[in-house]
Amino acid sequence: MVVPELRAWRAARPHVVRVARTVKPHVARITQAVRPPSVRLTTPQVTAIAATVGLALAAGAVAAAGPWDSTGQRTAERDWAASQEGEGGADHGRRSDTSQKPAQPQPAPSAASVLARVGGSASAVPAPAEKALADVLDPLLDKAAVLGARRTAVVVDVATGKRLYGKGADEVQIPASTTKIATAVAALSATGPEHRIKTRTVLEPDTKEVVLVGGGDPTLTAEKDADGWASLHTLADRTATALKDRHMDRVTLSYDTSLYAGPALHPIGVNDNIAQVTSLMVDEGRSDDSTGGPAARVPDPAADAARQFADLLHDRGIKTTNPGPSKATNRAEALASVSSAPLSALVERMLTNSDNDIAEALARQVALASGEQPSFEGDAKAMHAQLKKLGLPLSGTNFADGSGLNRADRLSADLLTALLAKAGDPAHPELRPVLTGLPVAGFTGTLSTRYSDDPAATGVVRAKTGTLTGVNTLAGTVVNADGRLLAFAFLASDEADPPNTVEARAALDHAATALAACGCR
Repeated sequence: MVVPELRAWRAARPHVVRVARTVKPHVARITQAVRPPSVRLTTPQVTAIAATVGLALAAGAVAAAGPWDSTGQRTAERDWAASQEGEGGADHGRRSDTSQKPAQPQPAPSAASVLARVGGSASAVPAPAEKALADVLDPLLDKAAVLGARRTAVVVDVATGKRLYGKGADEVQIPASTTKIATAVAALSATGPEHRIKTRTVLEPDTKEVVLVGGGDPTLTAEKDADGWASLHTLADRTATALKDRHMDRVTLSYDTSLYAGPALHPIGVNDNIAQVTSLMVDEGRSDDSTGGPAARVPDPAADAARQFADLLHDRGIKTTNPGPSKATNRAEALASVSSAPLSALVERMLTNSDNDIAEALARQVALASGEQPSFEGDAKAMHAQLKKLGLPLSGTNFADGSGLNRADRLSADLLTALLAKAGDPAHPELRPVLTGLPVAGFTGTLSTRYSDDPAATGVVRAKTGTLTGVNTLAGTVVNADGRLLAFAFLASDEADPPNTVEARAALDHAATALAACGCR
């Protein structure tokens, strides 16, 4: 960004933010209105709306990251992707025929302000001075009564990787859901952004038994409108066709969850925040049609998925037995399969919604790709090894799960900012979904209702939240007042005397806002 552009941006920014706050509710309604597949915003329309609401940050007009719709896709990004030439884009491929290799996915349209100036291209924009940054952040973070007894923080310049601010940088703490940043980096690094998780059916040649084989895709849906995610309806269509081609209309049905090892129940026990971690489930084992936040879960997600699949086969003229557990043999014939959206899309959805079920599934994928046992213990070993390959600071780190629900997790602010900086490294484009999937302050995911009192941060702060009793964390990126991309991590905890969660969250939000507003030179 040249100096005249920088001056213009700094002068216009307060007005842009005020407009954004005014029209935000209308944009949400517009986005919801375009949810039906038959109605789509054109790229110019999306761009115009984005510019209107003030997400044209740091690098001119930028298409907005609209809210996730009920299926888990960001509508504005989906519309933008549909207008692009070829497959790929933020939608990451919506075709039902997955036999063709998709094109390399492009960054989400909301990524421009985040990805601007990464990789050292911000040389024309000075980085904040360390002392000036400390003068701003120290008073905001030195609040034991609000944040708790333990507080650590790091700010890193993404372009250079240089640490600009450190407060207990190397100390490990309970990270809560910011653990998902590490899970995302490990998964993308281990499998690649184009990796897809397959759910399939096979036919045992001797017993004529149809086996529904789980591959570990928690986004497999039984909703009629799958909207780009793997569909149980499609799998039933294909399986029924394959059986009828074999002149079969009555079969024994079973299901195979042998891909995973170890206990399926998360160490926190039965909980509305996560289903059993099994390689076969539909709609994350939810007992209702909700797609985000806590919800009652079915006792056995795999059995529930198999029962729903049996009903769908029956609707297609195939009668089945009541399904029970089994294991497909290596002699079984392939009948049909469906594949998940690419891993890049799963990572974005996990981070934006803080989705625990996807997080644990991605941790299992790291273990499978690394040759470790796909269990909580094996996942932890695989994630640690994968991040070690990337040269990340892991001293004292402990992974107990992939979601951050386990209080035995331990990460440092230094590691969290290093993960974010690595995601912006030009040498690792496969990690870019870690940045594009972060919730946007005041607009998307777990930050959609935060920053109401911090208008300067609206659309500028992008961060993963983390909350457990006595633990409040925030880690992400911000384009500061001078257009410099910074990565930050704030961790606060006090298990003995838990602080007020609302007050602690507000304090962390204010620190991120101060970082966004500060040139600090």
